[in-house]
Amino acid sequence: MKMMNRMSGKRESRNTEGPQLDVRVIRTNKVSKTHKGGKTMSWSILVVVGDNKGSVGVGLGKARGIPDAIRKAEEAARKAMFMVPMIGSTIPHEIVAISGTSQIVLRPAAAGTGVKAGGAVRACLEAAGIHDVLSKSLGSRNAINMAYATIKAFQSLSSPEAAAKQRGLEAKELVPWLERARKEEADNAHFSTN
Repeated sequence: MKMMNRMSGKRESRNTEGPQLDVRVIRTNKVSKTHKGGKTMSWSILVVVGDNKGSVGVGLGKARGIPDAIRKAEEAARKAMFMVPMIGSTIPHEIVAISGTSQIVLRPAAAGTGVKAGGAVRACLEAAGIHDVLSKSLGSRNAINMAYATIKAFQSLSSPEAAAKQRGLEAKELVPWLERARKEEADNAHFSTN
């Protein structure tokens, strides 16, 4: 039975149980290594994995074949997944992050603005489920460094509740509009489940 599936060109889906994740290939790069007998060609692939609900991870995979490299990168990204603090469909505050010579600036935006970003930054934001954000890239536009700078920015974000607790204040004292935003978020979640 399995042999018929393989011969007919159908692919058996792996990981049918568990959460369905959004897997995006950001960059493929053909690399070669010179040996005494000649050059060995392989592929280096950068992948971002997210659940579109605030969880995201980036991984780099290298193998002789493209499918093997994608599988390795996806496994690395799944292991590196973490939760991104969000308010509705945007980020809680402005953040600047640097990776190598790439620098990224992410700013929260009003609902309906959309994702104003390109390339690797857009892929990371969409995989995380952030729908309203403004971004600016400074320095090098290398896709790998831009993706890692975006991940560093996500890791540096903190929720308003955590910042208020750290300062010994109430969240509504620090951010007056937060209570309304969290209520709207809960109402939207309630309507989407019904």
